[in-house]
Amino acid sequence: MTLPLSETTPESPPHLCDLPDWLYLLREFDTLYRHGSAGGSRLIRSHRKRVRDTLSQLIDANPEITPRRPEAKPVTAHLPRALDLGERGAVAGLARALGRVAPALTWEYGYEKAPKALARKYAYCEVLGPRGPVRSERLILGFVLFAPKTTYPQHSHSEIEESYISVSGPWSEKDTAVHAPGSLILNRPDHEHRITTADIDPCLLAYAWVGPEERLTAPGMKLSSTRKARVAQGI
Repeated sequence: MTLPLSETTPESPPHLCDLPDWLYLLREFDTLYRHGSAGGSRLIRSHRKRVRDTLSQLIDANPEITPRRPEAKPVTAHLPRALDLGERGAVAGLARALGRVAPALTWEYGYEKAPKALARKYAYCEVLGPRGPVRSERLILGFVLFAPKTTYPQHSHSEIEESYISVSGPWSEKDTAVHAPGSLILNRPDHEHRITTADIDPCLLAYAWVGPEERLTAPGMKLSSTRKARVAQGI
């Protein structure tokens, strides 16, 4: 296993090829977006191509890796279980690759004031993007982790197109279907969506964001539902 990013020296910032565990993680993303099915959807096919073409160019450019201080959140207590489940499923390679860099991950909320109940059940980590550790202004890749029995409130992303690929744990979006590991969901810019997770197991999703550089740098994440609605949903 390569050293956590916090142990690299500031005098000589590493590049992607210097820390192969991060390179292999990005290659697993590339595999999913290159060889997975679009299910006959033109929009999903186009999105997959944008993600993999941009990612391929970034990998070839061997970008600098900017160390960030690892940070846990209450929900990351569920990460070992989520990875165990992921290694048994349809995207086992991605789960194993994520496990290799787990000690160096920086988990965040993305909101200035996350609801207290949600702060116990949710967090995300960016692995490629403006906030690093693998630097990119053109594409964001990361993971979001949910505890069992979580409702992630209604929200949207202005000018950002988002896809989720299930790594482990069943979940639903806006109560329309149950999505199993390996499935991909596309949310178009400004599309309102809500996520709910199952009663027993945590849910781990990989995500990709594409959009204007200025929006990826400052996405301005906001929950759409009111405080009253969140209380009614138990979050």
